[in-house]
Amino acid sequence: MEKSNMVQEEKFGEKDFQTIIGNLLRYGVWISLSVAFIGGIVYLIHNGNQIEDYSVFKENDRNIFEVIATIYNGAIQGNGESLIFTGIIFLFMTPVLRVLAFVIFVFIGKRLLIRWHYINCNTDYHYQYILWFLTLKKL
Repeated sequence: MEKSNMVQEEKFGEKDFQTIIGNLLRYGVWISLSVAFIGGIVYLIHNGNQIEDYSVFKENDRNIFEVIATIYNGAIQGNGESLIFTGIIFLFMTPVLRVLAFVIFVFIGKRLLIRWHYINCNTDYHYQYILWFLTLKKL
């Protein structure tokens, strides 16, 4: 058989998984940085000429769900301080998403991809496009 007639099958391996995780971490950091930077600009536009008094410390002892709800509502309204906190939350959530992606791909994803691969063994173009989308490699 000639090489041009053979269908090369791309298998999902550890290198592809590492590429997916690397992209997830990279884009998660860039998104959080962008949101926090935009929040900083908005905060400076609205509060740039105010002088902060650091001699008095005000402690807000609130429930974490109240804080997250306040940050969410403030980010929706375009509050700069809330956007900065949203960026920090995105930064904290990036490694959590890495762990969730690991669990999904190892325990659930591989089984589903293997089953789907065997069901569609000859018309496996969708599998290659999924791999391309997840790893951002050329086909």
